[in-house]
Amino acid sequence: MPARAIPYLKIVVHLLCLLPFVWLLHMYQNGDLANQADPVNYLTHYTGDWAVWILLADLTITPLRRFSVKLAWLVRFRRMVGLYAFFYATLHLMIYVFMFSGYDVPTAFAGLQAGHLAEPWRQFKVIWPTIHDDIFKRKFIQIGFAAWLLLLALAVTSPQRIMRAMGGKNWQRLHRLVYVAGIFACIHYWWLVKTGVRRPMKDTVVLGVLLLARVLYALWKRRPMAAKTAVKA
Repeated sequence: MPARAIPYLKIVVHLLCLLPFVWLLHMYQNGDLANQADPVNYLTHYTGDWAVWILLADLTITPLRRFSVKLAWLVRFRRMVGLYAFFYATLHLMIYVFMFSGYDVPTAFAGLQAGHLAEPWRQFKVIWPTIHDDIFKRKFIQIGFAAWLLLLALAVTSPQRIMRAMGGKNWQRLHRLVYVAGIFACIHYWWLVKTGVRRPMKDTVVLGVLLLARVLYALWKRRPMAAKTAVKA
């Protein structure tokens, strides 16, 4: 892939990753979102689904580039796609905090307009007992929040200057947790849906294939090392 084409491809990737969000805004503006049977539930599943799908797309980049050196350029999109997965995961979390938990958004905005800058925080303190109880009572919220925290850590440490400060090996160890975040996200999905619902199966199968590919690659890399050790012995 010519280096001069990368900036143009990045624009395409940005547009593709933003398309679900733009479509959501379109649904809000033309009233389609309000016409949903349960708009909040629709928003929750929509943002959660796209967070998982984009995360899986990000995890696919490394196995693809290992097939051929000609695909090495794909790694230049890994950080960008991962940040978009965090973006949709954050939207997913915000919908829970500001819609499901009963956060009084109009009062918070009215307070800001009146110059009461602490009003949004006061409204959050009102709903905190509900969120606190949910976190301790509902396992799917616990595992989902854990997945978001992992993605947050990866997003914060994604800039090059932080990677240099951490050191390459430490940075790689931390960013391997993206697979754990993927596992947590799938578990969150399974625990969220009702018993008998198989919607998370496709995501789980894709994640399983990606994890298997990583394990097989690690074993394949060790084979030459083991052979060399045997020859020396």
